[in-house]
Amino acid sequence: MVTQPMNLKDKVLLALKEVKDPEMDSVSILDLGMIEDIEESEGSVLIKALPTFVGCPALPIIERDIKRAASAVEGVKNVVVKFVYKPAWTTDRITDEGKKRLKEFGIAPPPADHVMGEPWSIDCPYCGSAYVTMENIFGPTACRSILYCKSCKNPFEAMKPVADMN
Repeated sequence: MVTQPMNLKDKVLLALKEVKDPEMDSVSILDLGMIEDIEESEGSVLIKALPTFVGCPALPIIERDIKRAASAVEGVKNVVVKFVYKPAWTTDRITDEGKKRLKEFGIAPPPADHVMGEPWSIDCPYCGSAYVTMENIFGPTACRSILYCKSCKNPFEAMKPVADMN
């Protein structure tokens, strides 16, 4: 079986798999669905990234880490990171691997296909119980809430569901 050599765009994408979210270092920005597009021309790379939340204080760190990872790829001469807001990032963009990594980190992943404005239910990332209560909709970051599992008695964070409003 003959394998095709990787093009520069694919090499950059592979390098971005190692860029972790600075607030949840078990999950990559790729698994969070933050990379919208990569454009390459003669060694110059434009990476379009979707912020999970407007005003996220981690964006400068994410931008730095994206530039660092992409710049280390052989053949890359220049890297520009542009945060774009269309399409809007939604929690449906999180990969299955990303959801698994969130749970390993102790953060409950958002429910799939959530309809904005509707109640949402979250299972405990530690024991899987649905017997949980919302302690505070406002967590340590804009994208997370604090919950409490009545089964295993553990407090935990959950990623807030964000759906496309269109």
